[in-house]
Amino acid sequence: MPEKIRKVNVIGHQHPDTDSICAAIAYAYLKNQVDKPIYAARRAGAINRETAFVLSHFGFDEPPLITTVTPQIKDIEFDRQPGISPETSLFAAWNIMRDGKLSTLCITDEDDGILGLIAVKDIANANMDIFDNAMLGEAQTHCSNLLETLDAKILAGDPDGTITRGRVRIGTSPEMMEELVEPGDIVLVTNRYENQKFAVDSDVSCLIVCGGAQVSDKVLASAERRGCTVLTTPYDTYAAARLICMSIPVRAKMLPAEKVLRFNVNTALDEARRIMAKSQHRFFPVSNEDGSYAGLVSSPDMLNYQKKHVILVDHNERSQTIDGIEQAEIMEIIDHHRIGTLETSGPVAFRNEPVGCTCTIIYEIFQERGLDIPANIAGLMMSAILSDTLCFRSPTCTPKDKETALALAEICGEDVEKFSEEMFDAGADLTGRTADEVFNSDFKVFSRGNAHFGVGQGSFMTEQSRHAAEDLVGPYLETGARANEIPIIFYMFTDVKSQSTEMLYWGTGADEILTRAFGVECQDGKAVLDGIVSRKKQVIPAIMSTIQTLQEERE
Repeated sequence: MPEKIRKVNVIGHQHPDTDSICAAIAYAYLKNQVDKPIYAARRAGAINRETAFVLSHFGFDEPPLITTVTPQIKDIEFDRQPGISPETSLFAAWNIMRDGKLSTLCITDEDDGILGLIAVKDIANANMDIFDNAMLGEAQTHCSNLLETLDAKILAGDPDGTITRGRVRIGTSPEMMEELVEPGDIVLVTNRYENQKFAVDSDVSCLIVCGGAQVSDKVLASAERRGCTVLTTPYDTYAAARLICMSIPVRAKMLPAEKVLRFNVNTALDEARRIMAKSQHRFFPVSNEDGSYAGLVSSPDMLNYQKKHVILVDHNERSQTIDGIEQAEIMEIIDHHRIGTLETSGPVAFRNEPVGCTCTIIYEIFQERGLDIPANIAGLMMSAILSDTLCFRSPTCTPKDKETALALAEICGEDVEKFSEEMFDAGADLTGRTADEVFNSDFKVFSRGNAHFGVGQGSFMTEQSRHAAEDLVGPYLETGARANEIPIIFYMFTDVKSQSTEMLYWGTGADEILTRAFGVECQDGKAVLDGIVSRKKQVIPAIMSTIQTLQEERE
């Protein structure tokens, strides 16, 4: 497998049933035994109660939900330059930008939370603002920033202190300072004793001696008494005066977080591009899923992205698969349904067999690979087969399905009849369930020419539970159709023991389709279909054939 593949999601269809979920878990386990352990089972929707019972019975958690496989920011190479402290000087920030060939840095707190952004232009603007000589005090600049920016040494005062007030002055002579210097100012002087002493005696907060000049003991002693910080820098007065404004912390000039457009690593690239196109900024912070800072992204980063890699199980219809599949790399498809409308950009491993369940095919792959099946995985696969074949009662059930389920039951130590009844009863339990939940527990959308329709199915062991489900879901069919943007819906309420189905429907022409497809009478939005239990083998082909015939007649 190419090194670029980070993870492969094994995904079933939307509105997942037991086979869809169990096949994803079982096949991800199988692949991890023969390849790098990067295969992960995912679900494309909420699981139903039958599946929840199966997972709990065999000790599995629900697979994590995945709603789209469209490329996200985490699928591109963006700048993962670490954030800087808000107390970092403008000078230090500029050096980081220069050395890293960057134009923007993110300011973060101790927990990597985003505080703001600083760009080259912000530093340039600060450097050009030559008339703002009070910026050090206004920015509450730490003495350590001065030491770093001016490459200075401290001779008196607290190296951890902060400049809280005063203006920056150049001490050329006592006469000039007498008119300009006020208590609390920051004064730059050279080696003249008179200038150093006068500045200290004027109660300045900080004396900066330029050119590496010496400072007399008398001046230092006076500075200690008056609480004046004394620094010495090797830079001459001109250079020191130019640099000193660059010692202020970046927080004083940053664009604050509340004004910063930002993205999450899970933001879709299409969405990010739209937002960037409307912004004048070039770089945007990216946060991790926990909100911590991850790096900076720009428009050029969007050009090259890594497609998500997926394996699809239990479906190959475009209408049934996860959003964004066109932008993903499909590696394999394992299915037992008709070949549908899904297209791939290149050849893929496609295994499609006329059996009753995807897990029957996966069992074959285990056997071909010579791999042992753990008891809990065997339990999941057995459950999927029993669910899809209605415990061998469905016409979709083949001898291979039954043989496989019994072999798996022996591995996991379950009694097939007893377990299947418990499983179907759990799925039929309507306690606390809404019509939407029951409707979507096993619902699929299909297409035939210009026609789009949906077919759902619920399986019940008792007549009472079947009627309760019909009463709940029947009034919801119109809402379900509109939610899925389809004009016609059929919903199968299948009695497992009597092997019959009551079909509820909604939509213009639905009754005519059922009448012509199955030769039955429809009344009050319902048709009784004796001997019909399989959506895949008995219902979908008949409905599609009828729709095609009706379309041809109308043409």
